[in-house]
Amino acid sequence: MSESKNPVNNSSDIQRTAGSGDLVQSDRFPDPGVPEHKPRLTDTDPKAAKRSERIIAGLFGISCLATIATLVAYFAVRPDGTTEGTRLSTQLLGIGLGISLLGIAIATIHWAKSLMSHHEYIDQRHPVETSAEDREVAVAALQQGANDSGIARRGLLKGAVVSALALFPLTIAVPLVSSVGGDWNVDKFRHTLWERGRRLAYDPSGRLIKAADLTIGSVAHVIPDVPEEERRTHEWITEKAKAVVLLVRLDPADLKSDHREGASYDGIVAYSKICTHVGCPVALYEQQTHHLLCPCHQSTFDISDGAKVVFGPAKRPLPQLPITVDDEGYLVAEDDFNEPIGPSYWERLK
Repeated sequence: MSESKNPVNNSSDIQRTAGSGDLVQSDRFPDPGVPEHKPRLTDTDPKAAKRSERIIAGLFGISCLATIATLVAYFAVRPDGTTEGTRLSTQLLGIGLGISLLGIAIATIHWAKSLMSHHEYIDQRHPVETSAEDREVAVAALQQGANDSGIARRGLLKGAVVSALALFPLTIAVPLVSSVGGDWNVDKFRHTLWERGRRLAYDPSGRLIKAADLTIGSVAHVIPDVPEEERRTHEWITEKAKAVVLLVRLDPADLKSDHREGASYDGIVAYSKICTHVGCPVALYEQQTHHLLCPCHQSTFDISDGAKVVFGPAKRPLPQLPITVDDEGYLVAEDDFNEPIGPSYWERLK
């Protein structure tokens, strides 16, 4: 008795019988084959091919110029200590990097669509083995790809792509190298602008916050109260980044029994917005569960229970800002955060 073997290789070869889960084989669909090749203008007109080559080389050239301009901007337009100066420097670097990458991307796409081989090839499936024959086939395929790209006979494109790809890494390497030996004083993360008596203000307006303004369930993004002229300085940007706070008013009955005494005021709690995992902004508040969610890696903190971690890769609770009210009813800090803000680092004492 012989066994019939007829493997099914395509979902189009099988169907389910009505009313059952049994699979039966149907007639195989005919192979439509490869559609007829239609030549492009650059395949038949040498002038069009040459024009495309010049366009591609020009795009690579634009990328090179943008890379050089980025490096010039990095050294010539340094942050001058003001918000405007920092913004200008950042914008110039971003525009330069964007144009440099965009030039490489568009040139590569245009090259593939207009000059590289336009024929369709069929690569039959076969067992993947590291044999000598397979290596020969792979080398031949790579050689064919190089031939199809035309890079060997197009010196202009070869020089343009090599120049663009060689220059672009400098936009990343130069800032990295120049930053070696910079300020690595991690002690700066141990303290922020918050101190006893510092009032809480809305971010970014700077308007002061009264406890009476907050209803149960309300959320506010908070910064330390500083003079308006100080908020325009470059130093303020750095200090603000460390001191940002999320303020939430809960029903006092929802605070857990092990919540730190004196750290909140009438159900109002304040926690650092900087995730203790890698420093992303934690600002997604779930009102029903009292959970704060970090959008980067989904670390979740329970603000009704000291911002302890209930899910995700973070290992430490969010630092809490102890708050109270002053004689005028404004919310004020009683001290700095209860521990250093941000991700863990080697020099932490806690």
